[in-house]
This record gives sequence, structure tokens and C-alpha cells, in this order.
Amino acid sequence: MPDLAFAPLVLDESVWTERERVHATRVSRFLEPHERRARCGEAHPVWDFLFSYYSLRPRQLRRWHPGFGVALAGHSAGRFLDRSGYGRHGDAVSVTHAHLSSRVETVRFIAGLLRATAGRPARFNCFGMHEWAMVYRTPEVRHETVPLRLSAAETDAVVESIPLRCSHFDAFRFFTPSAAPLNAEALSREGQLASEQPGCVHAAMDVYKWAYKLGALVDSDLVAESLELAADARALDMRASPYDLTSFGFDAIEIETPSGRAEYVRMQQDVADRAAPLREALAERCELLLSAARAD
Repeated sequence: MPDLAFAPLVLDESVWTERERVHATRVSRFLEPHERRARCGEAHPVWDFLFSYYSLRPRQLRRWHPGFGVALAGHSAGRFLDRSGYGRHGDAVSVTHAHLSSRVETVRFIAGLLRATAGRPARFNCFGMHEWAMVYRTPEVRHETVPLRLSAAETDAVVESIPLRCSHFDAFRFFTPSAAPLNAEALSREGQLASEQPGCVHAAMDVYKWAYKLGALVDSDLVAESLELAADARALDMRASPYDLTSFGFDAIEIETPSGRAEYVRMQQDVADRAAPLREALAERCELLLSAARAD
């Protein structure tokens, strides 16, 4: 049955197919190096994270969505009916109210987390120490094929000389048992809403996660922009880590030195500044979705 409970913006076929083409080109340019490495079985300690920790597969990333409230006109729109969440709206095709209703609790959680994060003062005093805390006093490392820049004893000494101030649970949960008690606060999944703050590099990366988790409800431009920011944040994350990534083309940010910490803070501020409007756009999108769900 056609979904006629709302009045979406209708895009002519020539308009939306061009947007779809631009998205495919943009994403393919980003994906090409990753897919080339995957064909060769070549691991990458920096970029693989964007496709392992973040679960959106390349084929899903290539798939363009106009977002809820936009209908696609023309014969070609019929192929969207094979995708989850789409249905007929008169002669056009759009994401359905039924699909929105099925995702409303996820939308509400994401909106609340984004607003809570944005509502706190940004903190820039963690210096990217989370990766160091993940190798503190343990013979195991997360990137086994990449050497540490310093000896194990020197790496441990850095952790002991710089206070751990991590505010992001999904980084904290990988701290070693010896490092976790050194953090300024014990973080938990239940306390995530009360702890995340907008200066955090991982909170910036996670704007991408929250955007793609909404799937067809969010336009793909926002997902792609968030991914590009996540990639830059990931590069900063690993440049400040204890790993020697020079063979992969990454110069270290030596956070064990005052000049390295100052450099990290400058770059962290830039990431936070770029994340803020994307977080705001996604939060506004969530709030519009919630309003639409209530109006149904």
C-alpha cells in the first residue's frame, strides 16, 4: 500500500540520480585504497579500523539514500523498493513511516547522546593517551605487526607521568587492567550519556557511527562527510599513539614531550571544530525524525 501519511519533497529523476552518482564517485575514491589492500590481504593499522570497529561495509557505504522525507520520482526509483525501509508514495518511492516507527528508539537514543555531548565544555587535556593505556604493563599489543616507538619500560613510564583523563567508554574499555584504575574516572556503558564531551577525538569519529546506524533515515551526504572527518581523526589518534607508523607514512606526534602535547591539542581542537556542525546537523535530523514519528 502506498505510504501517503506525509508529504515528502519529491526529487525529479534527473536530480536524484545525479546526487547518487556524485555520492558513488566520492565514496569510491575513499574506498579504493582499502579495497586494493583487501584484495591483496594487506592489513593497515590505521585505516582498517574504519571498516572493522565501524561496521558499515563498503557496499553499504556506496548505497545512496536521500533520507526520510524525500521521495524519488521516475522509473529508476523502483529499484529502491528492494531495499529495507522503502515503499511507494503515490508514483514516487520514499522511506516509509513504518520504517521510521521501527527505529524511533534508536533515533531517540542518538539524539540524546549527541545533545548531551554537545552540551558539555570541550576538554583538551587527554593528549591521546588512550592508546598508551591499552599497552600499559602488558606484553600484548593491539597492533602486533607494528613496533612501539619506545621500549616497554619507557612506554609504561609515559603512562605513569601523564594523567589519564579519558572520557570515552569505547576507548576506556580497552585499557589494560593496570591502566584502568589510573583513569580520572571509571567509565561505563551505562554512564556514557553523562561522560562524553565534544573535545574527544573518539566522540568526533563516532558521529560517523551514529549517522550510518540510522541507515536510510539519514541522507548519505551527512554519512560521507562524517566518514571523512572520522578518517582524519583516526590519523591523529594513531599518530599520537605509542606505535611506530613511519613505514606507513605517518609521522609521530610525540605526546611524551611538551611540544608534542601542544601539537596534539591544536589538532584535537581542529577535529572538534569540524565535528561540531556535523554533530549538530545529525542531532537536528534526529529531532525532526522524532517529530515526524509523533505526527504519524
